[in-house]
Parts: sequence; C-alpha cells; structure tokens
Amino acid sequence: MLTIYGIKNCDTVRKARAWLATRGIEYQFHDFRTDGLTDQLVSKWISQVGWVTLVNKRSTSWRLLDDTIRKKLSDTNIVSVLTQNPTLIKRPVVTLGEAIIIGFKEDEFITVVASL
Repeated sequence: MLTIYGIKNCDTVRKARAWLATRGIEYQFHDFRTDGLTDQLVSKWISQVGWVTLVNKRSTSWRLLDDTIRKKLSDTNIVSVLTQNPTLIKRPVVTLGEAIIIGFKEDEFITVVASL
C-alpha cells in the first residue's frame, strides 16, 4: 500500500493527499508528530535517497535547530537528529514498496501510481 509520511497541516502534504484523493487512490497516512519515526525507517530512507536530500534546509525547524547541531550533522548522527526532530524531513515522504518520493512532484506521483 502507498504510504504518505508527513504532518497533517503541511501544505505540500495536503496537496499530495488531495491529488491522490481526486484520483481515488487509497493510501495510508503516517503523521510524524503523532506517530513518530523509527531509526530503522529513517535509515532506510537515507540509504535510498541520501540524508542531504531528506533534510529540509528551508524549513522553520531547520532555522530553529541549534547551530552547533546543524554544523555537526554527519552520517553518524543524522538518524537520531531526524527521529528526534522529524519536522526537519522534507515532506511528504511517499513510499510504495521500494519506491520513494521526497516532496510532491506530480510526474513522480504518476510514475509510482502507474505501478498500482
């Protein structure tokens, strides 16, 4: 099943959910804030797309993150930083099997949905 990870009040997450709903595509929604994230899941995403792609450096959460943490982000600490601060992750994260999309890009959604 297609899963959307994000936060319910994020505009981009809303766009992605609306896009799927208008096409009658079923999905599961996982809210970062209420449902949390596991180290294993974040590690998997990082192995698929890299942590630089996964981190939203334009977010308010990024700007509010302690400067020393931002400067010391690395392969060794990124998983714990993201699980403790899930709103640092670009949204939505959409998964279907091994396919993953970061952000809402309609052309990528069309490709993934075609495999349903």
